Amino acid sequence: MKNIAFYIASRYLLSKKGSTAVTFITWLAAVAMSVAVAAMFVIISVFSGLEDFNKNLISNLHADLTIKSTSGKTIQNFSKINEILKKEKEIADFSRLIEEKAYVSFNGKGDIAYLRGVDTNYTKVNPVNKNIFYGKYPSFEYTNEVIMEHNLQNRLGIAVDSETDFTTVFMPKSGTGIINKEEDIYNKREIIVTGIFPGNEQLNSYIIAPVELTEELLDLPKNSAYQIVIKLKNPQNADSVKQDLLKKIGGNIEIKTKEEENAAFWKMINTEKLFIYLIFALVIFITTFNLAGAIIILQLDKKEQAKSLISLGFPLSHLRMTYFYTGILIVVTGIVTGLLLGTALCYFQIYTELFKAVEDLPFPVKIVTKNYFTVASIAAVFGILISWFFSKISKNYITKN
Repeated sequence: MKNIAFYIASRYLLSKKGSTAVTFITWLAAVAMSVAVAAMFVIISVFSGLEDFNKNLISNLHADLTIKSTSGKTIQNFSKINEILKKEKEIADFSRLIEEKAYVSFNGKGDIAYLRGVDTNYTKVNPVNKNIFYGKYPSFEYTNEVIMEHNLQNRLGIAVDSETDFTTVFMPKSGTGIINKEEDIYNKREIIVTGIFPGNEQLNSYIIAPVELTEELLDLPKNSAYQIVIKLKNPQNADSVKQDLLKKIGGNIEIKTKEEENAAFWKMINTEKLFIYLIFALVIFITTFNLAGAIIILQLDKKEQAKSLISLGFPLSHLRMTYFYTGILIVVTGIVTGLLLGTALCYFQIYTELFKAVEDLPFPVKIVTKNYFTVASIAAVFGILISWFFSKISKNYITKN
């Protein structure tokens, strides 16, 4: 009997209705569901692309694991930690770095910058050398060769790879006592900018230099480190490797994963994602009221047929299931066509890059399997609830004149 209810429901959907208006409203409900599903899928796919894009932007700032000291800036017992890291099988590469604010001056112009001193192994952990769009990465043959973030270089008008135009870096000295001469206030060093890399919110006003330069400007001993950045063979094992290293190293150190280093950033991303889901869930919920209208109009249009079915012994519960199945078929049609349409639009953007976020940057799109299930689940839940609620027709409504 339930199969009969489903068969009748499929006929209601596919066959010609009693009036053109009923047919129009029924398919309008399916089209509205399709458009809402396609819109949600496209927006979530764009958001997935933006999420990956943002991950790539900050990948050159934070490593898989970062070791810092909890008692001052400088990591103690660096040689001991160095030996432990060399023996760890899960570690692909690691590098020490020293980062501090500095003042940069060129031809009478000055600005505050972040001076990051790195060793020769740094590009194996964070491949910033691949992002250089003008000039080259320092050879580390000389300690005063650096690369600079584009906006900082542009603001100061610094010449790139020039052997005559030098930029000066000033680093304030710590300590107490009477200042008798300029050298008591700061250390300074002339540098040559060999390359430029693009800036973003995470890397604005950065200078990347050999670690020996920062040691000299900060009056630090050799083999000093503020941080040790680590690249893992398998980044998915970051948490387990972190716990293992904490046991082996001990002392006054802390180890953070990439996600922990960017906790505020990921919190913002997850909050935006939640609001997107809520907004489009609301859009789909409102769209399903077209489905309610279609079911009600169908009940009015098929009232005489319903009377006949009841008279022939067709159970009321199965008649209700007929309207319920009709609603479900409309929902399934809307979900399938909507996902197909959304997928087509996503591939269109991926291959044509027609829509731009800014002039030279197309909206990134990433098609993820999880997004199909998310969108389909939200639409299905609302569709099932609406279909179930509005299929509860009473027997008195059918039998009365």
